[in-house]
Amino acid sequence: MNNLDLLPSEFESLKDNDETIYWVGSPKLVPFLAQGIPFLIIGLLWGAFDYFFFLQFAFIGGFGGAGTFILIFMLFHMFPFYGSILNMIRLVLVHKNTKYAYTSKRLMYRSGFFGIDVKVVDYDKIQNIEVNVGPLENMYKVGTVSVFCGEYSSGKNGTRSITSDFKAIEDPYGVFKAIKQVSLDIKTDMNFPNQLRPEDNPGYTTKYTPKE
Repeated sequence: MNNLDLLPSEFESLKDNDETIYWVGSPKLVPFLAQGIPFLIIGLLWGAFDYFFFLQFAFIGGFGGAGTFILIFMLFHMFPFYGSILNMIRLVLVHKNTKYAYTSKRLMYRSGFFGIDVKVVDYDKIQNIEVNVGPLENMYKVGTVSVFCGEYSSGKNGTRSITSDFKAIEDPYGVFKAIKQVSLDIKTDMNFPNQLRPEDNPGYTTKYTPKE
């Protein structure tokens, strides 16, 4: 979806006076929720196991005087089950607040659960950009555009790259090509001033106009 009439107020507030917003989009619901499916499957299996164990224990010998303790233990032990359900509810609420945009100067990301979070990525920070379309995304004719800016996170399982993603958007290849072209043009213009610059160049102050 590309609907500039639905431009979030946060994007409008962050936009510079000479900045133009070219595209605004939002993720499609079902593919966006798919990121929570692995946790949901684990949670449902975990809950089914606990429920079966609970019934078997009650049927065979009952709980006796330890009933309260066992009940409390089961409530904590079943956290993956109701946690996976709550996570899907969280994703539904996050989806309502999620918007993406690319402008003449940067990429914009709007998201959030209770509040609203906004992130921007300037074109000169982008090191790599790629588009991925999974099987479910392909069914819904959407995809994910990922931007890498040289950030990594370290954990016990090693180091992994951090990307900023336009998730489950329509026409992902078109958005990918447009962002890549604008990013290339901006970087080239910043490093090699074009003929529109004055002879005495004070810096990057010209306004970018995309190619037709």
